[in-house]
Amino acid sequence: MSRLGVATGVAGLVAAGMVALPAQAGTCPASTTCSTTVTFTVTAQGGLSITVPDGPVSVGTDHPGGQISGQLGAVSVSDLRAAVTATWVASVVAASGGFTTGGGTAAETIPNTALLYWSGGATGTSGTGTFVPGQASAAAAVSLDTTRTAFSKTSGSGNNSVSWNPTIVINVPAQAVAGTYTGTINHSVA
Repeated sequence: MSRLGVATGVAGLVAAGMVALPAQAGTCPASTTCSTTVTFTVTAQGGLSITVPDGPVSVGTDHPGGQISGQLGAVSVSDLRAAVTATWVASVVAASGGFTTGGGTAAETIPNTALLYWSGGATGTSGTGTFVPGQASAAAAVSLDTTRTAFSKTSGSGNNSVSWNPTIVINVPAQAVAGTYTGTINHSVA
């Protein structure tokens, strides 16, 4: 077979994609910099999530006209989005209908306006940025009859997390009837 035939056969194999030729190295004259571009990929481990205590959680006992106060347990936000701007807001609100006992009649219901919440400071953080409690102290406690900010992250990038242990305060109405009252507190993050 002639050289022309061999060359044509190799060219045909290369054109058909059957033979992969190695990448060519950069060639530079002496005493100059010869560069190679390098790439790699960082992937997000997950998304943005919130974890709350399993219930039921009992926060205490008192009489009509008294005040019950107790901690809910650890609430945590985990942000594994690896975002350039890793900010978020965690919200809290009591489910509609208030806290009820017995048959849940008006006399057996404590409204959400009597339920106060304050997040306090962070019990743990990871990552960069600024973590801000929605209510840093008891003096800043808010009722849960509407959606409130529980905690937020206002700056920073990359993966991060925060935990806090909010305090729940119930101002028991003077006309409340005896019983174990049950209701739901909902946390979310976006």
